[in-house]
Amino acid sequence: MESSNDSLKGYHLVFVCGEDEYESENTMPRIAEEAARKHGASVTVLTAYPSAANPENIPGLEALLTADLAVFYIRFRQLPQEQFRYISDYLEAGKPVIGLRTSTHGFQYPEDHPLVRWNDGFGIDVLGAPWIRHFGHSSSTSVSIAWGAGNHPILEGIPTHFECRSWLYQVLPYPQVGDTTPLLNGATVNPEDNGWSYTSETPRVHPVAWTRTHFGGGRVFTTTMGHPDDFELPEFRRLLLNGIHWAVGAEYL
Repeated sequence: MESSNDSLKGYHLVFVCGEDEYESENTMPRIAEEAARKHGASVTVLTAYPSAANPENIPGLEALLTADLAVFYIRFRQLPQEQFRYISDYLEAGKPVIGLRTSTHGFQYPEDHPLVRWNDGFGIDVLGAPWIRHFGHSSSTSVSIAWGAGNHPILEGIPTHFECRSWLYQVLPYPQVGDTTPLLNGATVNPEDNGWSYTSETPRVHPVAWTRTHFGGGRVFTTTMGHPDDFELPEFRRLLLNGIHWAVGAEYL
């Protein structure tokens, strides 16, 4: 029989999905449903409308007014100011955030737009790393627990090593030392020869999961994993649920 508890009872989790590369509108509801069914959370899942390809509309962001946690899986959004205001107010209130993969480059406003600073600012000031580049779509990643991180509650039940389909993102020299706690490192597997991956100056290992505190004072858990195939891995789903518990300060019973 599947175990369940009320470890997230009383917490409102809002999942914000808006990207057209990794099917987050399909994968993130799985995590939301598990948080609700197995752990008693109240959940709201928001998706871009009328499709993931529309960067200018994620209806329902007012749900952040009552959220205890916002989980973002977004990419190159250009939300109108009246929608973005709910995100900025949430952050300024010092509430916790989880960000997956492309959320490091969650916004792409024109240079003359009032919100242009969030193009890099959401990645750097909230999640801890901006978009830089990756090792190629045909590659994958070998994931290992970072040195000294094994006792972190987000890593409870996570094996010391596993493989994931996500091609590795370059994040170094981010996240900044002293500002973050690296939890998992990823080594690129079969990187593509894209003109830089094979140079001696290019690190082949980068953080793929870390914690930090964002500019508003809230807890942050960021992972650059999140390919649809990753959600088939029990260890990845457990990682996300552990991160949710940690972010809101709940104990995973």
